[in-house]
Amino acid sequence: MPEEWPTFSLSDLNDMKSLSYAKLASKIMSPFISPCLTEDEVLKICEDTYSSFGEQDVAPLHKFEENLYVLELFHGPTLAFKDYAMQFLSKAFNKALQNKNKRAVILGATSGDTGSAALEAFKGKENIDIFILFPHGRVSEIQQKQMTWIRENGAYALSVKTDFDGCQEIVKDCFEDLTFKDQYSLSAINSINWVRLLPQIVYYFYSGLKVGAPDKEIVFSVPTGNFGNILAGWMAQKIGLPISKLICGSNQNDILTRFFNNGVMERKNVVPSFSPSMDIQVSSNFERLLFEICDRDPLNVKKKMGEFKKNGSFQISQNEMSKVNNLFSAYMVSDEETLDIINQAFTNYNYILDPHSAVGYSAAQKALNDKIISNDTPLVSLACAHPAKFPDIINKAINIKPDLPSNLKFMMSSKENFEIIDPKISTIQNFIKYNMRTK
Repeated sequence: MPEEWPTFSLSDLNDMKSLSYAKLASKIMSPFISPCLTEDEVLKICEDTYSSFGEQDVAPLHKFEENLYVLELFHGPTLAFKDYAMQFLSKAFNKALQNKNKRAVILGATSGDTGSAALEAFKGKENIDIFILFPHGRVSEIQQKQMTWIRENGAYALSVKTDFDGCQEIVKDCFEDLTFKDQYSLSAINSINWVRLLPQIVYYFYSGLKVGAPDKEIVFSVPTGNFGNILAGWMAQKIGLPISKLICGSNQNDILTRFFNNGVMERKNVVPSFSPSMDIQVSSNFERLLFEICDRDPLNVKKKMGEFKKNGSFQISQNEMSKVNNLFSAYMVSDEETLDIINQAFTNYNYILDPHSAVGYSAAQKALNDKIISNDTPLVSLACAHPAKFPDIINKAINIKPDLPSNLKFMMSSKENFEIIDPKISTIQNFIKYNMRTK
């Protein structure tokens, strides 16, 4: 986490209203990135990154009714919100490595969208090899195809015989093996790497300014699994965007909902759902919020995370809980409710939500029904993936299979290229050793 946070004033926010997405991204991210990359370099990377996002707008807002919006974050190359960060990160990463004449090996885990966004972004980069672990048989057919159709040297998709939490634990263990990490210049694209979260702050500002900020406070509802996307919202508020509430939408794997309701983080078994990218019981980015809750005391955080790893649970005090309760509210959305909200959005607004976006929108509706937010406050619900990525669930909800975009049609007809591998750290490390490229 940054030791110091930039802050943007009321005047800054008003000036931002007229900026393009790329210029806004550069203005928000440059203070964090300097002096590693110059402001001009950051702006050029942002312009290169976001010029291909969306035909009309990089991150379009779809208005359902007065003060109720859906923010579409699926206009990048893999049709998921991870593109907004991953495409920037790959270019920034490659530029920094070129400047230093160095190479890196990237290792990441995915519950679906991170891996396809990462492989798409980093494939073909001369200074980078990338290895992505995904849980065998637990991602959608399209999510898997988006990873496994790629055939460039130095880009590998590994189907690991475990769940996402198991994949993520292997990645963490590899990073904690400092000899291996240093020998192979290991780097992260999961939100273990803080810079993966940084570009996600931008679309909170972009949409918030469009719906009334800074004159009005804004509420965001976020479908949440690994806690990275909603943490970016927390960061946006920390540096100046007037956010009054962040609504955390969980599927039936509701560890975060339970935590925000009772202050206990308790791991249970992962239950496969209609929103597979959120089938998570170890939300790794929550550790960053915990760091802030614990007044940035790393020993306290380490103690709690040690309890969690050993016993499957930890608890925070009421005083600590009070630091986040005013900002965060959390709701669990079942598979049945997910289907119902997809049907409602289609019936009422002729709009198709993917199952993850439906969890976020359903949580927003529950917050409105509970009157924890006012109908006069602009509410933006994040739509994080294109519905065509989950055709069977959409068909189950509304008896329609959404049309595949042309790039997905090509991928679906391509031959798959991946390895099925055992969930052992030694097996993963050996695969990396024998398959990474050298200068």
